[in-house]
Amino acid sequence: MENETLKYTGNTKSRSEESNSSDLRLFPYLPDDNLVEAVNIAIQLERPLLLKGEPGCGKTQLAYSVAHKLDLSLDAWYVKSTSRARDGLYTYDTVGRLRDAQLAATGQTSPQELQRIKKPMSYVRLGPIGRAFVKDRRSVVLIDEIDKADIDFPNDLLLELDERRFIIEETGIEIKAKNPPIMIVTSNDEKDLPNAFLRRCLFHYIEFPKRERLIEIVKVHFPTAQEKLVTEAVDRFNNLRQEMQKSEGGRGKLISTSELIDWFRILHFQHPSEAEALAKLNGEIPYLYALLKNREDQLRYRNKNQNNG
Repeated sequence: MENETLKYTGNTKSRSEESNSSDLRLFPYLPDDNLVEAVNIAIQLERPLLLKGEPGCGKTQLAYSVAHKLDLSLDAWYVKSTSRARDGLYTYDTVGRLRDAQLAATGQTSPQELQRIKKPMSYVRLGPIGRAFVKDRRSVVLIDEIDKADIDFPNDLLLELDERRFIIEETGIEIKAKNPPIMIVTSNDEKDLPNAFLRRCLFHYIEFPKRERLIEIVKVHFPTAQEKLVTEAVDRFNNLRQEMQKSEGGRGKLISTSELIDWFRILHFQHPSEAEALAKLNGEIPYLYALLKNREDQLRYRNKNQNNG
C-alpha cells in the first residue's frame, strides 16, 4: 500500500484556480471547518464519509473539490433506482462472450482475436470502485445519492468496504485494492440506510450556510460584483427562504445555495450596472423561475407580494 500523507485543505477561493481544469464541475467551493475536518479524518481512518444535507448544498461537489485539491483522479458513480451494488465493482459481457465463442467455433476468427476470446478478463468492465481498487495511486470515489437504490444496495457493499476486495464471479479472479480509495457517499435522506452500512461510515450533515457565509460564497463566484449588490441579493434570498420555511412548515423543498448562485448569475449578467441590478431587486423578486421550481410556490409568493402591495 502506498505510504502517502494526504490532507484536504478545503477552500477553493478563485475561479481562475480552476480555469485550466477540463472538468467543468469544478468551481469555487467553500466547505466549513467541520466538513474539512470530517474529510481528513475519513482519509486517515480509511472510512467512507457519508454526507447528508438539503439538495443543492454541495454534497456532490465536495468529491470533486477533494480530488482537485489532492491532485487525485475521481471515479463517480451516480446511483439510480435500477442500480445494483455489483455495477460499482464490475460488469460482465455475457452476451458478447457467448457470441464470440460461437464465432470462434466456426473457425472464422483470427489468431489475435482468438487469444482475446480465451482471456476471461476480456469481457470484464470495471466499475467506479473496481477502477479505484486497481489504480497505482489512491483516488477518490463518489457514490452519489445512494438512497435512490434498493434498500439492500448498501448492505451488498459491506465486504468491499471492510476488506477492500471482491471476486469477479465469472472468472474467479480476486481484485484487491492496491490503495484504499477516499470514498464520499451522498444521500438526500429519501430512505433510511441500513445500520450495518452506517457503522462502517463517518457521517457529516452539511448545514445550510448562514448569511455571512452566503455572502462569501457569492463573492467567490462573482468577484467583480459590488458588495452592496451581493448583500442585498443574499438578504432577498434569505427572506424568501424564511417565508418558504413558514409556509411549508419545513417540509417542502427550500431554495438552495446552488439556486442562489444561478439566480445571482442571471441578475449580475443581465444587469451589469450595480444601480440597474439594485433597482431590479427593489420590488418583486426578479427571475423567480431560477428560485421557485413549482407553480404553487410561485403563486404563493406573488399573491403575498400583491397583498403586501
